[in-house]
Amino acid sequence: MKKLCIFLLAVVSSVATFAQVDHNRQGPLNDNSFNIVLLGDPQSYTKFDYNQPIFDMMMAWTQHHLDTLNVKAVLCTGDLVDQNENIVPPFPRFGNLPSEMQWDFVSREFARLDNRVPYLICTGNHDYGYLRAENSMTRFPEFFNVSRNFTQWDKTLVASTINRNGQQTLENAAMEISDSAWGKILIVALEFAPRDEVIEWAKNLVDSERFKEHKVILLTHAYITGYDARRYESVGYKLQDVNSGEQIWQKLVYPAKNIVMVLCGHYAVPNERYDYTTGFRTDKNSAGRNVHQMMFNCQGIGGGMSGNGGEGFLRLLEFMPDGKTVEVRTYSPLFGASGQTKHLAWRNESYDRFSFIVN
Repeated sequence: MKKLCIFLLAVVSSVATFAQVDHNRQGPLNDNSFNIVLLGDPQSYTKFDYNQPIFDMMMAWTQHHLDTLNVKAVLCTGDLVDQNENIVPPFPRFGNLPSEMQWDFVSREFARLDNRVPYLICTGNHDYGYLRAENSMTRFPEFFNVSRNFTQWDKTLVASTINRNGQQTLENAAMEISDSAWGKILIVALEFAPRDEVIEWAKNLVDSERFKEHKVILLTHAYITGYDARRYESVGYKLQDVNSGEQIWQKLVYPAKNIVMVLCGHYAVPNERYDYTTGFRTDKNSAGRNVHQMMFNCQGIGGGMSGNGGEGFLRLLEFMPDGKTVEVRTYSPLFGASGQTKHLAWRNESYDRFSFIVN
């Protein structure tokens, strides 16, 4: 019996030695921190059926790391689809799927997070009109309504207002999360190129007695560019009553005393340069407080606008237990899945891995 036990232990040890290594499993920088996962524009994953598995891997990775990374929220910069309402895909650059199939896919992917974690999505220009924001029509409320993630939003969703079509939707919404070190954080998502009345709604919300002491994160689609992080001076679409990045800054962000961060996407240049997939700048608001503004959108790499969608990169914002430091990291579950490519999974240039202080 003793010899048999030794033999079995040797077999188990041998099997363990040759067991598959999970290269994709990642941990936090600090066990007492929490993370917010930031997803750039998914449209180029969504519009091609052969790119969709990459976004599926990103969402599966996020789902499986909700506890590992202590994820308190997932945010997405919009442009969920490439065409909001089109039954004939505009081949070849603009995808090979009709709009309904694109919406179905991206909705199924976010279902991985439903009733597990609160998330907010700001709508992008491609989520309106036929091809891109010719009018205010959007299928976003049809696929992303409050009931789908109710057990999470019931605890976190605190405000919303009407969209361009007079409907109460999640296009303009706010949710609250909290942490023992960071206190209360309000995350506000705004529609693409928000109207003046939405700017006013958000301004009144963050200035209100209930939220004036919160740290506020603003999520909107088109705000600053990549590389040189310029705020957009104009919008350039047919929608009426719109505000550019600079107007959002002047009307909402600069006057507010508690907006500490602005996150956006939209900007994309098909030049295969990682420094163009992200932008970052810090400016003082009217109270002299730092406002950190970040763009993250990878759809211009991996073969350009008709390429693989962005090489699977997502961003982790880790809120450290000192209550003031945010560590930014950029990771690809696509590259991290294999021992042959795991050395490419973390982007470690200064514009992709850095920290900033929330004061």
